[in-house]
Parts: sequence; structure tokens; C-alpha cells
Amino acid sequence: MITHSPTSQCDGAARSLQARWTRAPRRKATLAACLLAALCTPALLARDKDNKFTYTIFDPSGSVETIPTSMNPAGTITGYYFDGNAFYGFVRDHDGEITTFSIPGATATVGVSINPAGVITGYYFQGLVGHGFVRDRDGTITSLDPVGSSDTEPASINPQGAIVGTYFDAGNVSHGFIRTPDGAVHSFDPPGSNGTFAVAITPNGEITGYYNEGAYYQHGFLRSRDGNYTEFDAPEAISTTPAAINAAGEIVGSYYTLDLSKVHAFVRDRDGRITVFDGPGAFGTFPESLTPAGAMTGNYDTNAGQHGFVRDRESEFMTFDPPGSIRTEPRAINSRGTITGDYVDASGNAHGFVRKVSRP
Repeated sequence: MITHSPTSQCDGAARSLQARWTRAPRRKATLAACLLAALCTPALLARDKDNKFTYTIFDPSGSVETIPTSMNPAGTITGYYFDGNAFYGFVRDHDGEITTFSIPGATATVGVSINPAGVITGYYFQGLVGHGFVRDRDGTITSLDPVGSSDTEPASINPQGAIVGTYFDAGNVSHGFIRTPDGAVHSFDPPGSNGTFAVAITPNGEITGYYNEGAYYQHGFLRSRDGNYTEFDAPEAISTTPAAINAAGEIVGSYYTLDLSKVHAFVRDRDGRITVFDGPGAFGTFPESLTPAGAMTGNYDTNAGQHGFVRDRESEFMTFDPPGSIRTEPRAINSRGTITGDYVDASGNAHGFVRKVSRP
């Protein structure tokens, strides 16, 4: 077990929070500029030590940084990659075939979320202005911006095709939005919000996210289909930031308290009960994705590095890292227990991975 002095704990939490914000795709250009050479890595299979899981490593051709972001029940993955000059979206089917896509004239195209039908939402940049998009399964792309938006960032699409996300107005204040399957876009803010961030939507239209109150506090929220809000906070939290919600209404995310010594993970059940957990020796634990059965994946930070994890409904916590990883960041898990995400190798290159349960 790793112990920390109060100073190192606080420094660690600060590093973890900083890393958390720099994981936003729009900030990837700064990180990617540090990568020096183009690389195309063929598919690679390896096994966990217990031989229960296999890993497939993948990169679109020419990628020096591959970031999967979402996976549907069939195992189709979307995300984005950097080729040393620009960012492009991609979709990888369950057989491993990769199709890349971009918006004409865009400096960056980012796939963010994919639903069971293979419809993708995400955003793209033209100059410094971000716009949302919807990509149909046939490759047709439609732009998406709420009225008054100066920057649009879709976050999640449900099976019916409803999309939620965040946009910024001319005063740089953030608001939540929902785009219904018929294309109508509506903005929303919880009461008392001076900055709203919508992160995920369920099949029945419930939305979770968080909002700013004043200069320092952030609260989690659950928005019902008819627009009613339930605010919630983890114990003693000054910042509660949900990351995902499943069809049962369970929510996972992270929070920190006033002492900033750690970033903790939480699970909130349908009845509002909140369970707190941390990775072993972690100063930051970040759930990212949740299955209908309540299993989750994410990452945790320690002084020894960043690792992936799976936590099941019975609270069993398993650490994992793809072969050769010095930093692991799982981003999505589907109902079959398949996980996708990215990892960084010893040369500083980021690759996509798929972790599957081995079949007899």
C-alpha cells in the first residue's frame, strides 16, 4: 500500500485534477504536439495474466495518437485520432474495419458517442469555433448548434437518437441542451446554475450532468424526461461531477472535498444512495462508463502511474493495463463487458485498445 504525506497528497490531487481537465478532446492538440513521428500499429492480441481477457491494439493508418471515446452493444467504436497535423473522427466496427471521417474545412473532427444503430454524435472545429454534428450510419453528417451558441459540445446519444451536451453563449456561459430525434434543439439549466454541463442521457430520456453555483461549487443533477431536477452531492463535496448514467438510473462520477487531498469516485443508485470508493493507493479515481448491470470502468492515478479498472456490482475492483502501457485510460464498457480506451506506450505514443472476455 502506498502512503502519502499531506503535501504529496495535495500535489497529487492537483495533478489529477489538472490531468482530468486536459483530457477534454479540445485540449488534445497541446498534448499531441509533443508526439514526434507518425505510427501505424497492426492489431495485436495479448492476454491478462489470468488468461481471462484478450487485448486488441489498434490505430487508424497514420495515427500518432488514437483516442476511442464510445462503444455500442455490438462493439462498434467511435473516437478520434491525430496524424501529426490534424484530428479526424473514426468508427471501428466489431470486425476491426476502421473508417475515418472529417467535416470539410474542419481543423478537428471528434467522434464522442455512438448509439446501438451506429449513429454518432461529436463536434468539429472551424478555426476556434466548435460545432456539433450527427453522423448517420450511411456517413451522412448534419451540423448541430443551439441558437446563440458560440461553441457546441455534444456528449451523449441514446438509442432513440436524442443527443445531449453543452454549449457556450456569447458571454462564455455554459448551458445544457437536448436535440430530440426530430432535430429540435432545446436548452436547459438547473435552478441556480451559472454554468451547466450535460454529460449523458438514458434510453428513456433522463439526463445527468453538473452545474456551477457561484465561483467554487459544482453540484450533480438528474433531469427527468419532463424537465424536473434532482440535485445531489457526494459527502462533503465542493465539486460533484457525474460521468455516466445507465438505464436503471445509476450514476457514476467523481468528486473532491475542500482539503483537495483526493479525487474520489462515487456511485449513486436510483434511490439516491451514494457509495464512495477509491482505487488502491489512488489520489484520483475517475469512473467513465457504466453498463446496464452496474459494472463500470475508468482509471485511477497513483504516484506509480495511471491504471485502468473494472468494478462490478458487488464492488469487486480489478486493476488492468494493456501490455506495454505506462498510462491506461479506459473510456467505455458495453453490456458484454468489452472495454475500449487508450493507453500510452514507453515511446509516448497513444494507441486504442479493446479488452474482451476470453471465450472457451
